[in-house]
Amino acid sequence: MVRPFATLLIILFVGLFASASPLVAGENGYDKQKVVYHVNYYGGKEQTAALRNVQNHINAVGANNLELQVVLHGNGVAMLLYPDSVDGTKMREGNANDEMQARVAGLKEQGVDFKICANTLKGRNVAMDALYDVDDDDIVPSGVAELAKLQTQGFTYIKP
Repeated sequence: MVRPFATLLIILFVGLFASASPLVAGENGYDKQKVVYHVNYYGGKEQTAALRNVQNHINAVGANNLELQVVLHGNGVAMLLYPDSVDGTKMREGNANDEMQARVAGLKEQGVDFKICANTLKGRNVAMDALYDVDDDDIVPSGVAELAKLQTQGFTYIKP
């Protein structure tokens, strides 16, 4: 026969274990994450490294466990600017070559959203059709304001 005190302890233990189970990390050791990567610098190698960080993040956490956005503004828009579209803009380089396009496409297939600053496009005279795989939904009024908004929504900020 189980004593009332022992029964109460068992109930408390089971209840504690059940309520803690949603806090247990997933199979890979990570809970769901919301993350924003910030890119505002030139350099194809540096931008490629940033995208490699994003892919490594997905590999570690799992695409289904991750809500991830990349915000591009200022010089960072060069990541999606076609190299032959630099003329007529106030950008010094365009890095959307075949390799960069393949990286971006692969990340988008895994659910990564790329957000582009409208202020940069206007201020640097960059037409949307000069950018790889960008549509109206990808444009945000301000890159820095988007970063602040996402952080208030619980996104962790990362600047690779």
